Amino acid sequence: MTLRLYDTATRSVRDFVPREAGKVGVYLCGLTLQSPPHIGHLRSGVNYDVLRRWLLAAGYEVTFVRNLTDIDDKILVKAQEQGRPFWSIAYANEQLLANSYRALNVLPPTYEPRATGHIPEMHELIAKLIADGYAYPATDGSGDVYFDVASWPAYGSLSGASPDAMQSAGDAPDRGKRDPRDFALWKGVKSDEPADAYWPSPWGRGRPGWHIECSAMCWRYLGAEFDIHGGGLDLTFPHHENEIAQSQAAGLPFARYWVHHGLLGIGGTKMGKSLGNALDLAYVESLGVRPVELRYYYAAAHYRSLIDYSEEALRDAAVAYRRIEGFVLRAAERVGAGQLGELPAGFVAAMDDDLNTSAALAVLQGVLRDGNTALTDGDDVTVRTTLGAVRAMLDILGVDPLDPAWTGGGRADDLRGVVDSLIALALEQRAQARSRKDWAAADAVRDQLKQAGVVVEDTPQGPRWTIGEQD
Repeated sequence: MTLRLYDTATRSVRDFVPREAGKVGVYLCGLTLQSPPHIGHLRSGVNYDVLRRWLLAAGYEVTFVRNLTDIDDKILVKAQEQGRPFWSIAYANEQLLANSYRALNVLPPTYEPRATGHIPEMHELIAKLIADGYAYPATDGSGDVYFDVASWPAYGSLSGASPDAMQSAGDAPDRGKRDPRDFALWKGVKSDEPADAYWPSPWGRGRPGWHIECSAMCWRYLGAEFDIHGGGLDLTFPHHENEIAQSQAAGLPFARYWVHHGLLGIGGTKMGKSLGNALDLAYVESLGVRPVELRYYYAAAHYRSLIDYSEEALRDAAVAYRRIEGFVLRAAERVGAGQLGELPAGFVAAMDDDLNTSAALAVLQGVLRDGNTALTDGDDVTVRTTLGAVRAMLDILGVDPLDPAWTGGGRADDLRGVVDSLIALALEQRAQARSRKDWAAADAVRDQLKQAGVVVEDTPQGPRWTIGEQD
């Protein structure tokens, strides 16, 4: 079965055929760095990481570009409010984002360009658009340059929006525009914004508009035409609509597939700092939910679905993952970790069907039941085969418990050693109570461990503990 992806531009699920056999170019609209990332932002990174892993598993050579918007109206507002350089705010949030992605086992991009590093490419695109009659410098002396929406008849094709029904673009004062719907390619210097947030240009000192940034970076790293452009569903209009218009008007065929992910909201509304409902990774961890469990929570839902966050649903996902993890650890203890096995045909079919992770996990659960039965029956051959298949499926989703991303690393290892020692001491106390037939004391130790999230299971080889709940 060929990979099929939902393409926003055609509003259909299409067979994925790359521009160049064996190679795939992907551009994901990254974060605007005005504030630290919240878990809604992080869903984007995980969703497209799963897509990337699936493409890699299919044997493609993947060039994955995820940009950073480090110059923007919102960042400049924060700079004024905080009395800090705009680049200082952007860099601090860039580091927080990188740390969060590492914590969630998101593969680093092939390239992660910053908008401020690509001003020359933006100037080249803008100059071509002006020369070809698709853009114009404002005549009010502002130094602004606008894209002429009326000059591009295909405008609105991605989002389905009718140009006649559109309101003002809202990204610059209307006074310099020929038409309120026109959007800014270049923004002239303003007296009430930071003095260092400008670059020289043929149209006067200024800075780029938001939309031209991505067109320039796509062009620089993926060429005139590339395979997949990704981003949140909320970017379809106006951001991605404007990217298509300015890029194709400049002679670039641009993206062949538009793959948008659903948003993560809370209480039926969009999650955001300005709304006061943004939750970050540290908050999730304060609930006792590990980053690997948050990643599983993201991956369990189809990438195009809306996730309405609730603590109960997050905890349910964590419990579900711990059951899977429990099998992997028990099986590895029994037969060794081994190698990643063969992916079941049902899992492959589900992933090829527009990355249907919920159906893929249903296949995983079926294999897991067979594995648990084999553990009970002492069927080590089946345990070994099942473990390899389960780990292979979890690896595609980025949540294999034996992946070094989850098992290794400095402070975490130190703490694991401390926890191991403390639990070993508690189990020794329990064993002593059992040896003197003090069943109440033995049960009390086990109950206290369970309250702390540690489950003790008595096996023929002795007690074994895991984090989470038993099946």
